[in-house]
Amino acid sequence: MAVAARREALGLKQRAVALQAGVTPESLSRFERGRSAELGSRKLLAILAVLGMELQFTEVGTSGSLDELRRERAKP
Repeated sequence: MAVAARREALGLKQRAVALQAGVTPESLSRFERGRSAELGSRKLLAILAVLGMELQFTEVGTSGSLDELRRERAKP
């Protein structure tokens, strides 16, 4: 996932990012592994801010769908 890759590229530990963003290290770990059912927009934006990232939106059909992402993640 892009968040984990960015964090690692910056040389930051999950715990440090989580504390700065105001989330638990466990929540960040689950999110990075795609195992978080609900993170919430405020928490997501806080994590992205710590990592110097931002959220971008695209029109439907110009990138992969959620179903495509799920199929991709299901591959071994």
